[in-house]
Amino acid sequence: MENQVEDQPVLNHIQRLVAEEHRLHEQRAHPKTDRKRLAQVQVELDQCWDLLRQRRALRDVGLDPDEAEIRPPEVVENYEQ
Repeated sequence: MENQVEDQPVLNHIQRLVAEEHRLHEQRAHPKTDRKRLAQVQVELDQCWDLLRQRRALRDVGLDPDEAEIRPPEVVENYEQ
């Protein structure tokens, strides 16, 4: 439970981004600015999930999860699935 508390700020940010992503998807017109913001939200979500995975991996090997860093979009957007 303590681990979830430590990661809660990241999880809260992910929840806010997911809500915004859903709202943008629900808009039918998708003006150019909304499409641009949607792309930004998706990249930021990828960065947050990556940060969360880093924190958990560091914690699992006994290291400080606060050493995890947000990686640039060029890195997280080029991961192999």
